[in-house]
Amino acid sequence: MAEVVIVEDVPAAGALVADEIARLIEGRPDAVLGLATGSTPLPVYEALHRRLGGADLAQVRGFALDEYVGIDPHHPESYRSVIAREVVEPLRLNPSQIHVPNGSLDGIEHAGADYEAAITAAGGVDLQILGIGTDGHIGFNEPGSSFASRTRVKTLTAQTRKDNARFFDSIDDVPMHCITQGLGTILQARHLVMLAFGESKARAVAEAVEGPISAILPGSAIQLHPHVTVVVDEAAASRLKLVDYYRYTYANKPAWQGL
Repeated sequence: MAEVVIVEDVPAAGALVADEIARLIEGRPDAVLGLATGSTPLPVYEALHRRLGGADLAQVRGFALDEYVGIDPHHPESYRSVIAREVVEPLRLNPSQIHVPNGSLDGIEHAGADYEAAITAAGGVDLQILGIGTDGHIGFNEPGSSFASRTRVKTLTAQTRKDNARFFDSIDDVPMHCITQGLGTILQARHLVMLAFGESKARAVAEAVEGPISAILPGSAIQLHPHVTVVVDEAAASRLKLVDYYRYTYANKPAWQGL
C-alpha cells in the first residue's frame, strides 16, 4: 500500500517533498531525480530552491518524464525548455547532467531505447516525482497503457491536445505525438512521489491508491511499487476511504524513516 500524506495546503506539500529530496542529495550528492513538468510539481521545485538554493548541486542528475515529438527544443513549451526554466536554472544544476527524451524526428525510431539506456547507465532513478491527470494518466501514459511499457512514442489523445492547447497559439500547434517514459520505466525508480491537489484530482487519486489495478487508470500502477508516497491536499484526499488510517499512520511514523 502507498503511504498517503495529507497536508493542509500546496506550499506544505512542496516543503515536505523538497525536504525529502534535500535529504537524499545530502546523503548522495550525485542523486538521480525523475523530473515531472506541469503546475503540480512547481511548489516542490520552488521549495527546493529555498532549501538548497545556495548549495553546490552540480553532481545531481535528472531525467524528465516526457517530451513532445517534432517540437523545436528551444520552443518555450518544449519540456526541455520547461525543465531548464523551472528546475535547472533556479537550482543551478549542471545542464549536461539533466536529460530529456529526444523528440527530434531525426532518430525518433530509437530515441526510446536510447533514453532507457541512459537511465540504466546512470544507475536508475532514485526519486521520481509524479503528477496525475484527472483521467489517471501519469507522464503521457494515457488510459490503456501497458504496465510493462518502456520509453516510447505515443499518439496524444484529442483531449490531451485540447487540454494543452492553452500553452500554444492554437490547438493546431500542439504536437500530435510525444515520447514518454513507460509505466514499466517509472516503476523501476527506487522511490515514487506522486502529488495531487484540488477536488478535480480526488477521483483519480482514490482510484489510483485504493481502486483495482487496471490499465484504464494508469496511475493505479503505483500499487505495484514497494516505496510510494502520495502527497495530497485535503481536497484531493476527499474521496479516499481510508483517510483516517492514513492520518493515523503518518502521525505515528518514526521520524528517521523520512517519506
